[in-house]
Amino acid sequence: MQKNLLLTTLILISCFFTISAQTPLIPLWENGVPSCQNEQEMEVRNDERIGRVISKVNQPTLELFLPSESQSNGTGVVICPGGGYTILAYDWEGTSMAKWLNTLGVSAFVLRYRLPRWESEECRDQVALADAQRAIRLVRSKASEWKVNPEKIGIMGFSAGGHLASTAGTHYDRGNPQSNDPIEKQSCRPDFMILMYPVVTMDSNYAHMGSRENLIGKNPSPVEVFSFSNEKMITPDTPPTLLIHANDDKAVVPENSVHFYLALRKNGVPAAMHIFDKGEHGFSFGKGKGIVEEWPKLCEGWLRGRGLLEKF
Repeated sequence: MQKNLLLTTLILISCFFTISAQTPLIPLWENGVPSCQNEQEMEVRNDERIGRVISKVNQPTLELFLPSESQSNGTGVVICPGGGYTILAYDWEGTSMAKWLNTLGVSAFVLRYRLPRWESEECRDQVALADAQRAIRLVRSKASEWKVNPEKIGIMGFSAGGHLASTAGTHYDRGNPQSNDPIEKQSCRPDFMILMYPVVTMDSNYAHMGSRENLIGKNPSPVEVFSFSNEKMITPDTPPTLLIHANDDKAVVPENSVHFYLALRKNGVPAAMHIFDKGEHGFSFGKGKGIVEEWPKLCEGWLRGRGLLEKF
């Protein structure tokens, strides 16, 4: 009898911790994904090195990683994992980053966005941006519930996810006050950007051609190339930005970050850039890659310097 009671108690405790370890997954579009929705089934595979790899996203979501209320400082970050607009390196550049941000008291929201590679030609350049904009609006609309300061909501992106993040930071609106949807009333402008080895330009001299082709096709118009070359979209209202890159990145050359940084400077936007001599592409936390491992400390310092780690 006593043994059975002990066993039952252990099972209940185990279930409690299993449930509490799960992070909420919030649909971006509760009333149906707008335009170009297809019937493809999402694919998830596990990579021994980088964790879950996701493709063919059909239901975009935000996965919530919220620090304890006592630790939270009110800053929130929407995270866009990379993968050439074909896949999402969901753990490598998503959930692992969210857990690290939580240690700084920052609330994190990992975005599972639709991937242009798997969308129809007429809307593939629209879907990822629509999801990123919706994610920022959603976090702002839930700011009180999720204990986030609506004026301290940033976006962080890696590689092609960096292109998406920089697109969100240069293509935004202040919300539609006439909308019946309270989420759409919110601004989708991020308050700051953290761009990790980002794809930025569609200029064929420096573009990551795989991301470019997936987003705007093999033969894009000059207007498409210009519009999605985000270094050309910067204005004085562009959010403050931190850029991290490696000099030996041959997949997404560091000129992407350099040109974005110079355009930020030209427009008087607060910006910082760190280009490490080694690290290659897709280094995540840079474990075992030398000095590039220091980037999280530099990022923490930048956030602190901008007052983003102060208590809300």
